[in-house]
Amino acid sequence: MEKQTARQHWLSVLAHSDASALNAHWQALNLNPTFRLLRPAEIGLTRLQGRMGGTGKRFVLGDATVTRAVVVLEDGTMGYSYVIGRDKPHAERCALIDALLQQPETRLLMQEKIIAPLAALREEQRQLRAREIASSKVDFFTLVRGDN
Repeated sequence: MEKQTARQHWLSVLAHSDASALNAHWQALNLNPTFRLLRPAEIGLTRLQGRMGGTGKRFVLGDATVTRAVVVLEDGTMGYSYVIGRDKPHAERCALIDALLQQPETRLLMQEKIIAPLAALREEQRQLRAREIASSKVDFFTLVRGDN
């Protein structure tokens, strides 16, 4: 697996974030950046594909709703977001934070106050889910009968 760039990492964290958790971190910063919606949040569908075992032949798993948005700051920096679901304000907030993360003067603040806590929360949720799955793991074994 290739290493993610910093932007790929923060876009992933934002896309997987819970809207209320992201909003709480955002509100705590009390920032009011000037921006305009280049592409207002819009809802669409995306096709999900899967592979058995991660290596088999592709198959269509189904469709999922996705919301995308693009914002532009006063200096022309554009921020993008794609989030699963139909939450337009969440998509627009993610796009705004993406744009602010590209700004040298706000990058560190955004990383410390938004991205790092959300990434830690996501990792905690992953570990909790992994423990839940591991607790229900069943080991199957075969007894060899002596009459063969």
